[in-house]
Amino acid sequence: MPTAIAVTSSDLVLPPHDRQTPPASVQPQDTLESSLIGMHALIEQHGYVIALYSASVERAGVAGSAGVAGAAGVAGKSAAQRLHAVRSVLESDRIALLGIDLPPLGIALLSQQLRQLSVCDFSPGVLASSARLLAHYIYAGALLGSVTKLDRVPVSLKSHAKSWVPGAQFAVLANPRPGLVRVGQEELTGPEFGTRLLVANGPQPPSDWVTSTLAPAWQVQGVATVQLPAESARWWGTGKLVEFAAGLYDVSVLYQLVSSVRRETCHWCGLELIGDRCGFCAAPLTTSLPAVQRAAIRALPRGAT
Repeated sequence: MPTAIAVTSSDLVLPPHDRQTPPASVQPQDTLESSLIGMHALIEQHGYVIALYSASVERAGVAGSAGVAGAAGVAGKSAAQRLHAVRSVLESDRIALLGIDLPPLGIALLSQQLRQLSVCDFSPGVLASSARLLAHYIYAGALLGSVTKLDRVPVSLKSHAKSWVPGAQFAVLANPRPGLVRVGQEELTGPEFGTRLLVANGPQPPSDWVTSTLAPAWQVQGVATVQLPAESARWWGTGKLVEFAAGLYDVSVLYQLVSSVRRETCHWCGLELIGDRCGFCAAPLTTSLPAVQRAAIRALPRGAT
């Protein structure tokens, strides 16, 4: 069975590209007991589990490893804390908990890519450590009607002032390089390789700028409309938004990208990995991620011209 991929809510589970792409699991669940039962079942069935969650929770100081003593109150804690509590109670080294520094739709796209790769011949260690590499090639952002409450991406005082102008719209890129432009005045830098664009509209979308202007400018190779994650409005600081994420979608290209990177053996747990850190035990290596990215980018196809 392929390595199981888990996300923290059902609205982060994107439809599969084909019949070969396995579904994602949702962890943690509503209670500690159901989470323990569900995670144990995943380990028994798949051998290893890779669970993705938002790294912004950790930066807010409400996440971290939770011991058995604190597990009783797990229902009211963050998803990140609950995941750590589950792993602690199960005392399992087959669960990789990966805090991902992406907006909600970007995390959903990354989990979909890992699901695609899980049926390939990559070991669990390589699959888990490839998440950081794949995330670097996801262009995640949003079209916002206001940036007054945006604290995830650096916003200048000038942009804050402009956000009070009636009708102002801002295109914000959170990953791979933060950026913010006023729609109609500047352009948002996009990927230089072929991507598929996911678009999720909020209940009050500012406009159709993402599909009518951004998609052609980025020369994407397809556009798909998906459900807006429930966490997106809080992440971006407004409900008046259109969230988007562009990334690689062909499994053969994803496979080429990951397989082009040199593999190492974790000195702590013995699992195979790529990059500078083991996805399961978090033990560091001396190889730097930027060097890995430079080596891997040769495997990417160029965008349309």
